[in-house]
Amino acid sequence: MIGGMGILTVDDMDFDALHAALAWQVELGVTEAIGDVPVDRYETPAEAPKVAAVAPPAPLAAPPTAGHAAPVQGPDPVAIARDAAGRAPDLAALRAALADFDGCELKRGARNTVFADGAPGARVMVIGEAPGRDEDIAGKPFVGRAGQLLDRMFDAIGMQRTAEGRDGLYITNILPWRPPQNRDPEPAEIAMMLPFVERHVELANPEILVLMGNISCHALLGRKGITRLRGAWAEALNRPALPMFHPAYLLRNPLAKREAWHDLLMLQARLR
Repeated sequence: MIGGMGILTVDDMDFDALHAALAWQVELGVTEAIGDVPVDRYETPAEAPKVAAVAPPAPLAAPPTAGHAAPVQGPDPVAIARDAAGRAPDLAALRAALADFDGCELKRGARNTVFADGAPGARVMVIGEAPGRDEDIAGKPFVGRAGQLLDRMFDAIGMQRTAEGRDGLYITNILPWRPPQNRDPEPAEIAMMLPFVERHVELANPEILVLMGNISCHALLGRKGITRLRGAWAEALNRPALPMFHPAYLLRNPLAKREAWHDLLMLQARLR
């Protein structure tokens, strides 16, 4: 080792000094004690050779196709629903077809398929929107607070879901499964269920439809705005249809019960 005082041999340094010098060099990044050729540490390094830029690889081209064929899609759930509903010869078969239909995601989160309640063949068929929590548990439409109000409303004009013949009432919904958190049904969900509703009306064969709420009116009349639609007769599925406030709306807005009573009297007069 070359120092300021001349040449020092290994014998002139003790072990601790040598070990400290080695540790210091390792800390500085020294990896080899002796190289093959001497290295001048004061020489200015030569400029690194420039590397030509390499262009990124081109994206893979789509495989050639014959003509312009449309992408392959899965089966259409609306078409499947229409086929299943159309093949049902009676209400019992339609209920079974609806329970077997797996195209709607709502079914996976529901406890029960809510099909209908009341007297099949009744002159009036009430079509609501979708089951709530109570309906999902019971497997029947309109059994919660809104359902109890509906029963009182129609009982006031002499109609009950438990009655037979001309005083009977038949009740169903656009959707047979409860949407999460009672949200409004989505257009795709309504479109899937509409073939079952249409076949349901055809098999039950009522004289008059009562459309309870915006969702029912939008599904069967193609229009929304129940405050404008109620109180005026319309036509749905080739039958007279009367839009009415949903009982759940009446529970939130008691002042609207006067309009609902007016609509019930319209229905009673039409049946007479």
